[in-house]
Amino acid sequence: MTRTLVVVGHGMAGHRLAEEMLKDPAQERWRIVVLGEEPRPAYDRVALSSLLGGRTADQLGLAAPGFLGDPRLELRLGTPVTGADRRARTVSCADGSRVGYDALVLATGSRPFVPPVPGHDLPGCFVYRTVEDVEAIRAAAVPGRPAVVVGGGLLGLEAVGGLRRLGMRTHVVELAPWLMSQQIDAGGGRVLARLIGRLGVRVHCGRTLRTVEPGPDGRVRGVALDDGTALDTPLVVFSAGVRPRDDLAAPLGLARGERGGFLVDEHCRTADERVWAIGECAAVAGRCVGLAAPGYRMAESVARRLLHGAGPALTGADTSARLKLLGVDVAGFGDAHARSEGALEFIRDDHGAGSYAKVVLAADGRTLLGGVLAGDARAYPALRALLGRELPMAPERLLTEAQR
Repeated sequence: MTRTLVVVGHGMAGHRLAEEMLKDPAQERWRIVVLGEEPRPAYDRVALSSLLGGRTADQLGLAAPGFLGDPRLELRLGTPVTGADRRARTVSCADGSRVGYDALVLATGSRPFVPPVPGHDLPGCFVYRTVEDVEAIRAAAVPGRPAVVVGGGLLGLEAVGGLRRLGMRTHVVELAPWLMSQQIDAGGGRVLARLIGRLGVRVHCGRTLRTVEPGPDGRVRGVALDDGTALDTPLVVFSAGVRPRDDLAAPLGLARGERGGFLVDEHCRTADERVWAIGECAAVAGRCVGLAAPGYRMAESVARRLLHGAGPALTGADTSARLKLLGVDVAGFGDAHARSEGALEFIRDDHGAGSYAKVVLAADGRTLLGGVLAGDARAYPALRALLGRELPMAPERLLTEAQR
């Protein structure tokens, strides 16, 4: 008997789940209905800034040839889900339709966080989340004029790079003491700020936005920071993190994580055995992770469980990240902040070369737990592959060999 799997959301995680289901011979037992809110099929959200460098939205698409026309798949775009009923096992859509399910996977993603400061909604303020957001930013950009990006994490720095490609003079405002504070340490952040500063990007760390100021025409004229700094700008991009979209938790009667997200176990299953959550909206062991790689692992695990009744448990999210921005290479992986008990740090800070490298070792002095690279991240693939393993040579030599 054919059962119905409903996937709410056609972002990167929801798409990977559908792909994994369709490529498995056991899938014949399932009919897949994907309800996507956006007007286009899933695309590579990580590569959004490439739209500002000449790529098209179609080039970012994730669907392989034949995916959209697969008779086992029903993809409904522009169809937000507004409610759900666990007893009836149905979801309600904005167009008034209802869809029944035997299994429900929530892949609703997250929404951009916009600090509720005065003026945050003025014309000239944007978020950086969808193709439409980026197209609106491109239309509003004025070469030679200043722009302000609020948020110095991965996505914020991608926005900085995109605005510079559009010819704008960019400021980045970050609450944390250094850029990319979730992925790299203070030493790496210092090098990153220095290198992008040489490219003309003005960095304001340890600062918050106080207000967005309107001009006579009602559009953005500038921003004021908490230290009194005033920055003139006609364009503000908010990229200060995301919040999980867990609105369906209430109608489904599902628990949320402490910081939001659908609370799920190590198999991405909620308290209801028919309901799962994957991607940025899933609070695995109470924690949401806003990166693509963990979402893919969740999708693959759930697909195997739906198809075969068993799949690997998620023992920890891979938060490794690498960013190459305007020729500046930076990466963080594993326990980059040396938070493990007894962790040891080996640091090589080459001011002359403008590079910084750190490896974090276990208390035994041999097992690699993580690291940070800034200015020269050629060693990243080799080091990441060694995570959790004993180093084959001394840290200094390993960094030298990997960067050749």
